[in-house]
Amino acid sequence: MERRRIVIVGATSGIGREVAMELLRQGWHVGVAGRRVERLREIEALAPARVKHRQMDVTREDAPEQLHGLVEELGGMDVFLLCAGIGRQNPTLQADVELGTAQTNVDGFIRMVDAAYDYFRRRGGGHIGVISSIAGTKGLGAAPAYSATKRFQNTYIDALAQLARMQRLAICFTDIRPGFVDTDLLRGDKRYPMLMNPARVAARIVRALGRRERVCVIDGRYRLLVFLWRLIPRWVWERMPVRN
Repeated sequence: MERRRIVIVGATSGIGREVAMELLRQGWHVGVAGRRVERLREIEALAPARVKHRQMDVTREDAPEQLHGLVEELGGMDVFLLCAGIGRQNPTLQADVELGTAQTNVDGFIRMVDAAYDYFRRRGGGHIGVISSIAGTKGLGAAPAYSATKRFQNTYIDALAQLARMQRLAICFTDIRPGFVDTDLLRGDKRYPMLMNPARVAARIVRALGRRERVCVIDGRYRLLVFLWRLIPRWVWERMPVRN
């Protein structure tokens, strides 16, 4: 990879933490952000000369200010990776679950991606990566807000990619769409098929960023699944009891 400075928002656990660890092994300078500051300090302690951290909540209005502060401490940013996101099954449509998911996955997503876009616009170029999901491919009855917000993220990145070209900016985008990953987000009373190892997923993400892939579906099983999903007519899909 030519670029050597990355800021990862949502690095306290799961995919974000694993990506940070992989990039540290490769010699990158890494800025890590998230809500649990003790987890961030643990990462910084592994390579104090190459890691900076900042406590951040993407749902708060001061999150862009915290991002810019972290970038300044890091000495600049070449790649921005947004891993912060929430989601859970909610077939009973509990309002707090649906609205909370939208607050993080839509409001927080816009807030942070736009802040990164503005930074790269002023800098003259850069690379924005986001962790969305294959759930954005179809509306999942068991998780309405989650699947809808992931579709939103896919579309928003499509729009920003077009906007960057319209504005003749050297900003590239990578929309990373994993299937089920064995992280804290999925640990609970539900069972999920085809769970993937977080470290292997992180390695694939790093490769996708290095290649500047526009869309990366992880892994081959889920690429096949998404292909088949797209072939299912709406009237058939609505009658399928898709649940875990």
